[in-house]
Amino acid sequence: MAAAVHPLSEEKRGKASGAAAVAWLIAVIYYFYQYVQRSAPSVMIPQLSDAFGTTALGVASIVGLFYYGYSPFSLVAGAGMDRLGPRKVMPIAACAAGVGAILFATGNSTAGSIGRLLQGAGGVFAPVGAIYIASKNFSPSRAATLIGATQMFGMAGGAAGQFVVGPLISNGVSWDRFWLYMGIAGLLLGTLLFVLLPNEDKPEQSAGPRLKPAFAAFSTVFKNPQSIYCGFIAGLLFIPTTIFDMIWGVRYLQDAHGFDYAAAVLRSATVPLGWVIGCPLLGFISDRLGRRKPVIVGGAVALLASLSWILFGPANMLPPYVLGLLAGLASGSAMLPYTIIKEANPPQFGGTATGVVTFLNFTFSALLAPVFTWLLRRASGGAGEMGLEHYQSAFAPLLAGVAIAIALTFLLKETGPAAASASQLKRVA
Repeated sequence: MAAAVHPLSEEKRGKASGAAAVAWLIAVIYYFYQYVQRSAPSVMIPQLSDAFGTTALGVASIVGLFYYGYSPFSLVAGAGMDRLGPRKVMPIAACAAGVGAILFATGNSTAGSIGRLLQGAGGVFAPVGAIYIASKNFSPSRAATLIGATQMFGMAGGAAGQFVVGPLISNGVSWDRFWLYMGIAGLLLGTLLFVLLPNEDKPEQSAGPRLKPAFAAFSTVFKNPQSIYCGFIAGLLFIPTTIFDMIWGVRYLQDAHGFDYAAAVLRSATVPLGWVIGCPLLGFISDRLGRRKPVIVGGAVALLASLSWILFGPANMLPPYVLGLLAGLASGSAMLPYTIIKEANPPQFGGTATGVVTFLNFTFSALLAPVFTWLLRRASGGAGEMGLEHYQSAFAPLLAGVAIAIALTFLLKETGPAAASASQLKRVA
C-alpha cells in the first residue's frame, strides 16, 4: 500500500511546486511593473515640471511621495501575507497602484501626489508577496538565491523604466498617456493576480481580537535587534539607487557631465541593470558559501568605491557604463538582509519579517529623499542650473551611509547554513 501511495504523493508535491512557481512568477511580474512606476519619472522631469507647474526640485518632492506610501504599507503587507495569504491582498494592491498611475496622469499636483502615494502603498505588496511565496514554498538552502532573483525582476523593471520609457518619451509618447497606460496595466495585473494566485489554507481565526496575532508578530520581530540591523543595512545600501539614481541620476549626468538626454538615460539605467545581475549572483554566492555577512561586506565595499568614483573621480577614464553596472551589481548585497531577517526570526512570521525589513529600508528613502532635495537646493542656492560641485556637496553623505552599513554588518549574527551547521556540531560535541 505504501508503494501505491508514494507516486500519488510525489504527484501532489509536483503539482504544489508547479503552483508555487506560477504564483512566484506572477508576483515578480507585478514587482517588475512596480519598479517601472518607481523609476520612470526620472526620464521625464522636464515634462513633469511643465505639467505640474513646478521646478525639477518640486517634481522630485512629488515623485518621492512614492516612499511615503511604500514604507508604512510594507507592515500592512507583511501582516496581510501571514494572516490572509497573497491571493486575498495582492490583487487589491495592484489595482490600487493602477489607480495611482491614473491619478498621476491628470497633471494636477494634488491628484498626482495622492497617485504617487497609492503607487507606493500598492506596490510594496509585490516584493513582500513574492518573497513570502519563495520562502514558504522552496528550500531554505536556496533562500538567498530566490530572494535575489525576486529583486532581479524588480530591478529589471527599474532599468526598463529608464532605458525603455526614456526613448518612448523622446520619440513622442506623451507623459500623461504613458501613465494612463500604466494605470490600465495595473488594473489588468490585479485581475491576473486574482485568477492565477492559488488559495492558501490559513488556520481558522479565533473569536478574540483579530489584531492580537499581528501585534504579537510585530512585537517579536521588532524586539529582535537583528531585525533592526537588517533594516538599517538594507536602507543605507538602497538609497544610492532609490534616491540618487532613480530620482536624480539622469539630471546629474546632464547637469554635471554634459551628457545629452539619451546618453544620460542609458548610463543611469545601468545601475538597476547591475542590480539585475548582482541580486541573484550575490544570493547564489551567499548560498554556496553558506554565509551572509562576508558577501554583504564585499558588496558594500565595492559600492562605496564605485559611488566615490561616480561623484569625485575623473570622468571618462573608465569605459562607458562600467561604473553604473558595478554600482548596481554591488548594491545587490542589500537584499541579503532580507534573507537574514527571515532566518533570525520564527518561521511563522516570515511575511511580517519581510514587511519589517522593507518598512525600515524604505523609511530611509521616504525620510531622506526630501533631505537630499533640500541639500541640493541649498548647495545650488536655488538656482535652476546645477553643476558638479552642487551634486558632490549634496550627495557626499551617501558615502558615509554605506560606510555605516559596513560597520553595522559586523554586529549581525551569521545565519547562513554553514553557521547553522557549525552551531549544531558544537551542541553535539
